[in-house]
Amino acid sequence: MVFNSVEFLIFYPIVLLLYFSLPKKAKWIMLLGASYFFYLSWKGDHTFLDTVKLLMLIVFTTIVSYVSGIIISRTESKSTKKICLTVTLLVCFGILFFYKYFNFLSASVTSAMRFFGADTRDYSLDLILPVGISFYTFQTLSYVIDVYRGTTTVEKNLGYYALYVSFFPQLVAGPIERPENLLPQLKTPHKLTWENARGGLHKILIGFFKKVVVADLFASYVVKVYNDVENANGLMFLIATVLFAFQIYCDFAGYTDIAIGCAEVMGIRLMQNFDRPYYAKTIKEFWARWHISLSAWFKDYLYIPLGGNRCSKFRNCLNIMIVFLVSGLWHGAAWTYVIWGALHGLYQVIGKFTYKPRNRIWEKIGVSPDGKFVSALRRFNTFILVCFAWIFFRANSTSDVWIIIRKLFTSWTFSIGFLTDSINAMGLDLTGILTCILSLALLSVIDRRKLELRNNTAPVNIRFGYVVWAVALAWVLLLAGDGASSFIYFQF
Repeated sequence: MVFNSVEFLIFYPIVLLLYFSLPKKAKWIMLLGASYFFYLSWKGDHTFLDTVKLLMLIVFTTIVSYVSGIIISRTESKSTKKICLTVTLLVCFGILFFYKYFNFLSASVTSAMRFFGADTRDYSLDLILPVGISFYTFQTLSYVIDVYRGTTTVEKNLGYYALYVSFFPQLVAGPIERPENLLPQLKTPHKLTWENARGGLHKILIGFFKKVVVADLFASYVVKVYNDVENANGLMFLIATVLFAFQIYCDFAGYTDIAIGCAEVMGIRLMQNFDRPYYAKTIKEFWARWHISLSAWFKDYLYIPLGGNRCSKFRNCLNIMIVFLVSGLWHGAAWTYVIWGALHGLYQVIGKFTYKPRNRIWEKIGVSPDGKFVSALRRFNTFILVCFAWIFFRANSTSDVWIIIRKLFTSWTFSIGFLTDSINAMGLDLTGILTCILSLALLSVIDRRKLELRNNTAPVNIRFGYVVWAVALAWVLLLAGDGASSFIYFQF
């Protein structure tokens, strides 16, 4: 089941009705059952029995991490605590590795062996990638690590802990929640309030706009180019890459907005996951605005334990590269994702060493490094670097990547005919694209300045009517479409 589906249109109101009508002791039971049902209703290229088996992985991971947390909290033995933590890490990462990376590693090893002259063939297993496995694995690990560190209290109720791991709005694509934020909220009874309903429905509306209107529209153009690299030219790749930058943002941020909105209606606050990432002036700032829950996870559980920036410059750069290589691999079992992560790490390392010299150059020519002109230039430069890296993220293979890059710099003919033919080949609706981008900018301004819907300046009845009719219209448009499309980050 996905958010932008008929099934969810039926499922979510029923959950809300039960949640606000059941007594406190029954709320978590209903939510846990609803979350597992939500996962079981996932429509993929596998049978219902396969989905049940994948659900058992969540249950198994939940039980292992729960038991480890209980033992860690009750024992005074440091060795026992370390054993429990180690077992949890091995089980969680073992399951993640087996299902997500076994075939990738096997193919990489056999390919390397053939390169050195060995006569061997690829060996792979027919595995189904559990949807959302990277997200709920990191969520269970953060709980056990925090209990081990003593920064969070252990949860003794298995039911509440299982709900923390599988809470349906953020189960399959985040945000990656921390136990100290989500667990207490799941245990607190919430009543339906105007403030929560208004704020939640507003976020849901924005999320559907980003996904159904923008992301799915742009995807149709991107697919035409990236799935036919031999026949596309440099201009088509340029346009498709920029559109993909907006597509993946609207797809993932749209899911996050819907998830946060669905939880907010129930009185539960999930963490912010995006903050205008393409407004960033540096790659470092970009990652402070993009997929914030993942960036924070890697910072707290990998970057800082490696030494962070409290070490030599060389070691700090190495730590940055390690984090981004792992981040790339987290996103997918392919060399394209690894290279994408490495590029972002390299961007940060280069930016770290050149930031002050670049500022001195601006000062020497009499331009303020913090002025509007330089800030605008840096935002443009950051966007270009991010878009270039997106090529590796979106390309179907490494061989496609090299074709795309080569054509980006060579396959151009500067003429009106070339421009017209390229636009026609992609079937571009320039008016629709510009309208979508301007609408996104307007939504960003409204959100940042908290106009009307978010600062209670409009009369209640007017605001209520706007939200209800807007959400209703979004559903009507959805049901009149060609069906629900999946979200990109579900594959991670």
